[in-house]
Amino acid sequence: MGGSEPNGRADDALLDEIGDPGDERGSEVEDFTGEVPRTESTRSGTVGDYGAGDSIDVSDLDDLFDEPSSGDGSDAVAHDVDALLGEIEQFKDLAMRAQADFENFRKRSAAQLSDEVERATGRLAEAFLPVLDAAEAAYLRHPDEVGPLLNLMLTELKRHGLETLDIVGSPFDPEVAEAVAHEADAGGEVVVAEVMRSGYRWKGRTLRPAMVRTKD
Repeated sequence: MGGSEPNGRADDALLDEIGDPGDERGSEVEDFTGEVPRTESTRSGTVGDYGAGDSIDVSDLDDLFDEPSSGDGSDAVAHDVDALLGEIEQFKDLAMRAQADFENFRKRSAAQLSDEVERATGRLAEAFLPVLDAAEAAYLRHPDEVGPLLNLMLTELKRHGLETLDIVGSPFDPEVAEAVAHEADAGGEVVVAEVMRSGYRWKGRTLRPAMVRTKD
């Protein structure tokens, strides 16, 4: 019997340790096994237990989705939007001006190119004039033989812009005719009496004045 006494003392010491309210381990056990206090809502003033199956009042969460107040910088945002719209209008004006300038440049370039082509072809036609003069001189001597060739050359050149000046009987115009002889009469308006060398226009511009004889 004497051998069981130490075990009885140990059991008593263990019970004393668990039941001692001042002991730290005993207080942890009491806190864990005690009733969970019901929390009081600071918004509604009601008591709710969120851990015991009660539903949460979602109306208390509406404030999380409220729109920001007018003092949160919305005026600055509106000012930035107005500034961006102003810059867009400025860029649109610049784009329209650039488009207009490009269109004017395109028209000027096309006109200059056309003038250059006309001058180049005009110089070629002018260089061909001595051949026409020789053909005309040969035509006066041999009309049957030279006539078809002369007509063919004139037809092709006229198709590209050459025009023979037909001014016999017309008032003398120094822009299209050069007088090398004059027949005086009773006076009056000077007219072209005879064409001694043909004159030509190239696309409406005098390529070479005609050499003529005039009379009153």
